[in-house]
Amino acid sequence: MPTSAASPQPPAPPAGGRPASLTGREPHVPAERLVAELVPPPRFDAVRFDTYVPDPGQPSQAEAVRVLGGFAAGLGGATASGDGRLRRFWRRSAPAAAEGPRGVYLDGGYGVGKTHLLASLWHATPAPPEHKAFGTFVELTNLVGALGFQQTVRTLGEHRLLCIDEFELDDPGDTVLVSSLLSRLVESGVALAATSNTLPGKLGEGRFAAADFLREIQGLSAHFRPLRIDGEDYRHRGLPQAPPPLDGEQVTRAAHRTPGASLDDFPALLDHLSRVHPSRYGALCDGVSAVCLTDVTPVPDQSTALRLVVLADRLYDREVPVLASGRPFDQLFSEEMLSGGYRKKYFRAISRLTALARDAKSLTGS
Repeated sequence: MPTSAASPQPPAPPAGGRPASLTGREPHVPAERLVAELVPPPRFDAVRFDTYVPDPGQPSQAEAVRVLGGFAAGLGGATASGDGRLRRFWRRSAPAAAEGPRGVYLDGGYGVGKTHLLASLWHATPAPPEHKAFGTFVELTNLVGALGFQQTVRTLGEHRLLCIDEFELDDPGDTVLVSSLLSRLVESGVALAATSNTLPGKLGEGRFAAADFLREIQGLSAHFRPLRIDGEDYRHRGLPQAPPPLDGEQVTRAAHRTPGASLDDFPALLDHLSRVHPSRYGALCDGVSAVCLTDVTPVPDQSTALRLVVLADRLYDREVPVLASGRPFDQLFSEEMLSGGYRKKYFRAISRLTALARDAKSLTGS
C-alpha cells in the first residue's frame, strides 16, 4: 500500500518533559519535499472505495463511488518503457478536446467524504505513486511558488493523475495561475480530479468580481465533470458535541504529561503563523503528537483567519488532536466572516478542529 513520503521527524520529548512550542519553530522546506509529499496524508493512507460507507438516504454517495471507480479503471492502458517512463497509449487515441472532460469534480458540503473518495481514486489508479499526485489547492500553488511555473508543468506533466483537494479560488492571481497550469497539464494528458464545496461554474462567486474572470472560470469548468455528493457532516453524525474548552491549567498539565505534545498561547501562535509561509505549516507540526493551546480567542482579522484554516487542515490531515482553553472553536470566526466569501473555509476549519478536540478528550485523563 502506498504511504506518505517520509519526512524528518524531531524526537518527541520524554513523558513529563517540557512540551515543544510551535512558536519556537521556523521550518525550512526544500522544494523536493513539497514534491515528494504530494500523496494522500496519513489520515487517508488506508482508505479505499470499499471502505467508504454511503448513506442509504443519499443516493448520490453510492453513485459517486460507481463513477469514480470507472474513472480510475479508465486511467489504465499505460505500460512502462525501458527507461521506466510511462508510455500513455491512451493519450494518442484521441485529442483531449474530443475525449470530453479529463477530470471529475466532487462537489458537496462538509464531511460528506469527498477527501476519502479522492484519496480512494488516487489509490485505485493503476500507476506507481511517483506518477500520480495528491495535494490541496494551497499545496499546489505553493509548489508553483517553490519550483516556478514551467518546472511545475514539467514535473506534474509526467503524471497519470493529479488530485486536488479543497479546490478554492480565493483571489484573481490564483484563478489565472491554476487555470493556466491545469490547461497545460490536460494538454500533456494528465487526468484531473478535485474536491470543493463550490461547483466549477460557480468558482469565485462571493469572493471577488467573478465577471472579471469569467473566461478563466469557464475554462476551468470545461476540464471537469461535476459530481454532486449530498449528505450531512459525518464528523458530527450521531456523535456527541465537542468537549467544552478546559481551563489553562488543565491544558498545561496535559501538555506536560503527553509525550510529543506542544504547548502554545493561542494569540502568540497566530502571530507566529504570520511569519511562516503556509507551505511550511505541515513541517511546523513534524513530530507533534498533540497540540495544546491556551487562551483561544476569536481571530482578529481575515488574513489571520485564513492562515488558521491552513493550519487546521494540516493538523487534521495528520490526525493531531487539539486540546484548548478559552473560547470554543465555533466562536473563532466572527459573524461577518461566516457570512462572507470565505465562509466555506471557516466552516470546514470549525468542523475539523471540533473533530480534533473530540480526539483530544483522552489527554485530560477523564
